[in-house]
Amino acid sequence: MVTPSPSGDREKVVSKLPSWLRRDLKVRAAQVGVDIQDAVSQGIEMWRASSDDLPAVDTAGGVAWSSWLPHGQWSELKETCTERGIPLVQGLAQSIELWLRQHSGPATTPYTRRLVVCNQKGGVGKTAIAAGIAGACAEDSALQVPVAAEAVAMLSDDKAADSDLPGEAEDLLQKDELHPGLGLRVLLVDYDPQGHLSKQLGIPLIPIDSPSLAKYMAGTERAGTVRDLIAKVDDDRFGGRLDILPACADAFLLDIMISTDRNRQATLERVLEPLEADYDAIVVDCPPSLGVGMDAAIYYSRRRDDEAPGNSGVIIPVQAEDSSGDAFVLLLDQIESGKADWRIQVDHLGLVVNLYDARDGYVVTSSLEAWKGMKEPKVVGVIGRLKDQREAVRNKRALVSYAPASQQAKVIRRIAREIV
Repeated sequence: MVTPSPSGDREKVVSKLPSWLRRDLKVRAAQVGVDIQDAVSQGIEMWRASSDDLPAVDTAGGVAWSSWLPHGQWSELKETCTERGIPLVQGLAQSIELWLRQHSGPATTPYTRRLVVCNQKGGVGKTAIAAGIAGACAEDSALQVPVAAEAVAMLSDDKAADSDLPGEAEDLLQKDELHPGLGLRVLLVDYDPQGHLSKQLGIPLIPIDSPSLAKYMAGTERAGTVRDLIAKVDDDRFGGRLDILPACADAFLLDIMISTDRNRQATLERVLEPLEADYDAIVVDCPPSLGVGMDAAIYYSRRRDDEAPGNSGVIIPVQAEDSSGDAFVLLLDQIESGKADWRIQVDHLGLVVNLYDARDGYVVTSSLEAWKGMKEPKVVGVIGRLKDQREAVRNKRALVSYAPASQQAKVIRRIAREIV
C-alpha cells in the first residue's frame, strides 16, 4: 500500500516486518539520532547498491508496519526485488538489516521497563489504558491472541470497520494478526488515591491507617517493605504474572508528605527500584495532577545510564477534544521542566487517543487528525468508546480477559507491542 503525503515529497508505505526487526530498528535509530523513516530510506539505498549475496532474514510472523519514504523509492525497491527474485518483504528486511549492521549502537544495560501512564486531565481513561497495557503484556505465551494490525490500530472504529481500500491494501489493513501472548511479569502500581485501578480489578484498597506506598515514599513507615502490600490478580489468563500495588487514600496528601524530602523527585524510585528484579515491566497509573507526586513519577520513567532508548518512559492518554489538548500542553511543560532541572532524558512512548467516537462530530474528528499529525510524541493507537471496557470494569476483570476478542482488546494489544 502506498499513500502520497500532502506535500508530495514522501509517500506512506505499508508492509510487514517481524517484531524483533521493528524493535531493533526503533532502538538503533534512537541511539544514533536518526528518524526511523530516514534509516529505512538509507537502508534501501544501500541494499539496492550492494552486489553482495546477503543472507536471508527470517520474516516469519511478520506484522503490519508503515513508514514514510521519498516519492518513488518504494517502487524502486519493488523493481529490485523482482530483478533479484525475492519477495518485497524480504528485500525490505534485508535493507533494514544492512542499515543496522552499518550503524552499530552503544552497549546498553537491560532494565525493567517502567511505563508511566499520565495526564493531569481527569476522565481521559488513564486507568483503563494502564490496566489494558499491563493485561496485554501479562497474557500467557501459550495463548494465541488477536492483535489489531498496526494500520487498523490507528484508524477510528468507523473507518476500520468500513475500509474502502482495494485488494492487497484492504487485506493488510483489515485482518487481525494472531500472536502468542507476551508472557511478561508485570506489576501495576495504583498511584492514584482514588483507587480506580484497584477497584476495577477487584482488589481492596489499603486502609488509611495501614502501611502504604505514600508512607514508604515519605519515609514514615519503618515496618516491613512495600513488597508486603502487593496483591496478585487472580486470573488464569495471566498465570500468576500480573500483580498490583493497591492504592490508599493517604496518597491525597502525598505532595505534602514528600515535599520536605531533599530528593523528593526520587521518592517513588527509592520504593519501587527494589521490586524491579521481580518484574519485566512496571506500569504506573498516575493521578490527574501536576504536583510533586507527578514529578516523582516523571523522574521514575527517565532513561537510566546505558538504558536503551524507548525501554521506559511516559504514555499519555488523551481524548479528541480541545480541553485534552490544553492539559497535554501543561503536562509537556512539566516534563520538559523536570528534564532541564534534573538533567535527565524522558522518552515519550506515545499518545493513546481514547474514548473516540466519530459520531460526536467535527470537533472530535478534526482533533483526532491533529493528534495524528504530531510527530513527537506520536499516536500509537486509537481506542473507540465501546461498551466492552465498561462491562469489564463492572465485572472487575481486565479487558483482555473479559472480552479478549473485542476491538478494544485487539487495539490495546497492538499498543502494548508498539511500546514493549
